[in-house]
Amino acid sequence: MAGGGVDCSDDARDRSLRPTLADIAELVRVPNLFTAPPDVVLGAALAAIAGAELAIPTGAGLAVVSVLLYAAGTTLNDAFDAPIDARERPERPIPSGRISRRSAFGFGAGLSVVAVAVAFGVAGGAGALVAAALAGAIVLYDGALKGTVAGFLAMGTARGLNVLLGVTGATAGAGDPVLTELGPALLAVPAVVVAYIAAVTFMAAREIEGGNRGAVVVAAAGALAALAVLVRLLVAVRPPPLETAAAVAFAVAFCWWVGRPLRAAYADPVPATVGPAVGACVLGLVLLDAAFAAAAGLGWGLLTGAFLVPAVGLARAFDVT
Repeated sequence: MAGGGVDCSDDARDRSLRPTLADIAELVRVPNLFTAPPDVVLGAALAAIAGAELAIPTGAGLAVVSVLLYAAGTTLNDAFDAPIDARERPERPIPSGRISRRSAFGFGAGLSVVAVAVAFGVAGGAGALVAAALAGAIVLYDGALKGTVAGFLAMGTARGLNVLLGVTGATAGAGDPVLTELGPALLAVPAVVVAYIAAVTFMAAREIEGGNRGAVVVAAAGALAALAVLVRLLVAVRPPPLETAAAVAFAVAFCWWVGRPLRAAYADPVPATVGPAVGACVLGLVLLDAAFAAAAGLGWGLLTGAFLVPAVGLARAFDVT
């Protein structure tokens, strides 16, 4: 549309739009999709620490659920934000006219419904319940709560629920669910993921303001809190030396990954530095997840961390924020 505006009432134009795969990939933030399965793998690793098991097909299915819900979240985010993006980010798929706002709402809603159905199919009622709660948190953030303290917590809660999603398919003993069996040290992990992502979301919400060092400090504090919980987990679980070393290595990599852009954003808090810091913190969650997962075994940590490779590769072609 000329001038980069968004006409949400032009039904004929909506029907004529034919988005390309590249347009859809940009809409769903395709690099970020690879940050969702690591949460699920982390949840399965926590269940393993608690003595439970997760069948590979079930885990794979739940990973797909997490990807579908993340894609739904980014799609609905842009659909709700289309009028704002028309002024501030006219190059995005909806305000640029490459995807209609109506189609984005329908696509996001459809992805959410499919995700809950798949969760029920692979993990039963517990999986569907967590997936539905996650979808609800996403809609609340994208719609009514964005930009508020409750909104930041809603986004963080979505990520914490994504970790718990990985627990829902695990069973212990005679097939008993383990979602309510996690002790305080294990439950602290999804809780601190909530805090970390809420802090990063707070920084992201102030990306275009400039001059806001406080938001960068909040994000850095979230990262430090996550590292403190990792130390607590390692002390409580006492994994073998190799697993401990792997967890520490992933933690160091996480500090390096997010520390450099956060330092740059603090030194000069403008959109050109804060934006990359937000992207680094989002992708850095994979390394943080891997550090926690390594406490359950070296394989858990490596599997979790491996998702960073496609995420970083695709981030060279598509925006993360």
